[in-house]
Amino acid sequence: MGLRETKMERTRRFIADTAFDLFVAQGYDATTIEQIAAAAEVGPRTLYRYYPTKEALVASFVDNGLNAAMDAFEAQSDDTPLSEALYAVVDSVERTITANSARLLALYEIFYRTTGLRAGLADLDWSWRQRLAQEILRRSGDTADPLFATLTAASTMNVIEVIVQTWTADGGATDVADITRATLKLLRTNTIPVPTPAG
Repeated sequence: MGLRETKMERTRRFIADTAFDLFVAQGYDATTIEQIAAAAEVGPRTLYRYYPTKEALVASFVDNGLNAAMDAFEAQSDDTPLSEALYAVVDSVERTITANSARLLALYEIFYRTTGLRAGLADLDWSWRQRLAQEILRRSGDTADPLFATLTAASTMNVIEVIVQTWTADGGATDVADITRATLKLLRTNTIPVPTPAG
C-alpha cells in the first residue's frame, strides 16, 4: 500500500471511529453528518467521499470486524487443522467484542431500530460466508467439496451470530468468553440436534 493509500485508509478509519464515538455519546439519530465531519476535522464533502451515508459508517464497523476475522483465518497455515483455523475466526470476533464493547452495543441498538441497516448487515454476512467457503475450498485441495465448504462456512457464521446476539441481548453483562465456550461446547458434545429423516 502506497503512502497516499495509507493516508486515505487512516482518514477513513478516523472518520468511522469519530462517528461511533458520537453515536455512543448522543445516539445514532441525533448525530448528523455535519457533526461527524466537524469532529473528524474534515469537510462534509470529504466525508461523503469516504462514506456516502450514515448507514455506510455503521456498516464499516461490521465489515472491519469480519475482515479481521477473515485475516485471522487466512493467517493459519494450510497444515493447521481446519477446526483450529476456524477457532481463530471465533477468537478474533471475541477479541473485537472485548475491545469495542460500548461501540458494539450501540451498533446493535442501531441495527434493531433500522430496517435498512439490517438488510445491509445480512448482505455483509452473506458475502463473508462466501469468502470463507472459497478459502476452505482452497485449503482442501484435491479433496475439495463445495457442499462441505458451504456448510462449514455457514456453521461458523451461525456461531458468530449466536455469540454476538446472546451477548448484546444481555447488554454485554455476560463475559463473551463464557458465551463462546458454552456455544462451542454445545456443538462439540452433539447437544444440538441435526435434522434427520425418520427411519
